[in-house]
Amino acid sequence: MLTNYEIKPNVGFGEIKFGTKIKEFISEYGKPDEIDDIDEMNDVDEDGEMHTTLLHYWENGFSVFFVGLTAQILAGIETDHPETRLFDEKIMGMHRDDLEKLMKSKGYSYYETEHDNNNVRLSYDVSMMDFFFHDDKLTHMNFGVLVGDDGQIETV
Repeated sequence: MLTNYEIKPNVGFGEIKFGTKIKEFISEYGKPDEIDDIDEMNDVDEDGEMHTTLLHYWENGFSVFFVGLTAQILAGIETDHPETRLFDEKIMGMHRDDLEKLMKSKGYSYYETEHDNNNVRLSYDVSMMDFFFHDDKLTHMNFGVLVGDDGQIETV
């Protein structure tokens, strides 16, 4: 399916690009292993959130999030694939301190931390990246873009 597992902040993941329409994605990458619909189609909840559909490709190590009021576009990706790379570094299993150093070396110095027992989440608002650690080893991460009410990608 994918031949490249490089995360490109604000762009995509390997050949996958943010902004792709859901029908085009399924046509290109095939039927997902599982689909989750977060809201009713064409319905906005009390918080003004857009409809979200998740396509899970478990065997390929990623899930994709599509959002939109009418036409859904790719806005987020979650991965635990062992070949995932960020800034030319393989990151799955990376120690938390090493990931923080990598991010800082690329200009990402501000992040928020959330702790839950042996689990830690580092959240970088710039480029909307969240890294999830268990016992200080990266287990998975997600990243994405903001989508405006008009269905267009917004800059973070």
